[in-house]
Amino acid sequence: MLPTLQKIGMLGIALISATSAFADEDKTAWRVFIADQEMGRVTALDLSAPDNRWQFDLAGPSRLYVSPTGGVVVAVQSDHDRVDFLSSGITLETHGDHADIKVEQPAHLDTALEGPRPFHVVTHDGVTAINFDRGGYVAMMEDSDILGSGEIEQFKLNRAHHGFAVPMGDYIIGTVASDAPVEGDGAPPRVGIRAYNRDGQPAGELQTCTDLHGEAFSGAYLTAGCKEGVVAVTLADGIPSFSMLPYPEDFPEGHTGTLLGSHAMQSFLGNYGADSVVIIDPTAQSPFTRVELPFRGVDFVLDPVKPQFAYILTEDGTLHRLNMLSGRIEQSEVVSEPYSMDGHWRDPRPRLAMAGDSLLMTDPRASVLRVIDPTTLSEVQAVPVEGLPYNLVAVGGSGLVH
Repeated sequence: MLPTLQKIGMLGIALISATSAFADEDKTAWRVFIADQEMGRVTALDLSAPDNRWQFDLAGPSRLYVSPTGGVVVAVQSDHDRVDFLSSGITLETHGDHADIKVEQPAHLDTALEGPRPFHVVTHDGVTAINFDRGGYVAMMEDSDILGSGEIEQFKLNRAHHGFAVPMGDYIIGTVASDAPVEGDGAPPRVGIRAYNRDGQPAGELQTCTDLHGEAFSGAYLTAGCKEGVVAVTLADGIPSFSMLPYPEDFPEGHTGTLLGSHAMQSFLGNYGADSVVIIDPTAQSPFTRVELPFRGVDFVLDPVKPQFAYILTEDGTLHRLNMLSGRIEQSEVVSEPYSMDGHWRDPRPRLAMAGDSLLMTDPRASVLRVIDPTTLSEVQAVPVEGLPYNLVAVGGSGLVH
């Protein structure tokens, strides 16, 4: 018969062995999806092991978006009247003090949408909203709908136009087009934005916003670019409240048509004309900080890990790190050959994305994905990607594997 202390010691060893067998693993995974500019091909690769890659053949070149959960990549093929969905294969589930991560192979989902010219995609509050420019409606869905367990909701706009609609609280915020007749295949001009009840009835006055283009969420605000300024929408006691942030009188001619919103602080970054950007705080007395660029901008992206920073690529092939708090460009480095902004708007040019603490840039002429250190702006790796790598998104993060 074993002595009591010896029994306790052996029990402790057994418990330690059992605990070790079921120990949690801390895992970081980032997967990059890259659309070809010329072919209907999307390449997916694991950033830590880029030889792990998959190819998905679609109807045509696509613009890529990530659903709110990160579980689905949305591939919009505007010229082919189709939207395909890819399972990212990476699932993050937050538990307050930590997150769980599950990594599987990506897959081309059976779900697809067909309709007249899908274009703008807005993701907010768990919903992916896709505008069909020539259909006059917006398809709204959660990931469960995309994965096949729910119905896709359609919201009808006042008429077919190049706009968007997105849920905000108990309401839908949607763009409004002019009622004036349009000749030929031309689209009617956008004249404003307004709130609607869920049944499609207007809920409030029209907020004028001509040439509306570009939208983003940050904090409590939705913003959209207009010729007159940037319109800001927030909920006041649950009811949408609109305000126009006019461009300062000393600004040169131009307006904002692309907007990105920070998820870590209430701030927006938008273009202003071709050769400057604006930092926007809708709550500030002076909402706009304009930053002039040495050349025309090609693309820009916000840093979700260090939200005080944004990165801007200009057509001379130089990458700039912008401090969003000071409004100053802190560092600039040449990362590619020049890409002129003259020519067709959809010519193959680099696009930027963030994957944790890595800055990613497609370089179509070189057929590579450049991985850049955002601290030094120096290239860490050049990953070959066949064809003309163009639009891209990154999905992933860190979590525990139980």
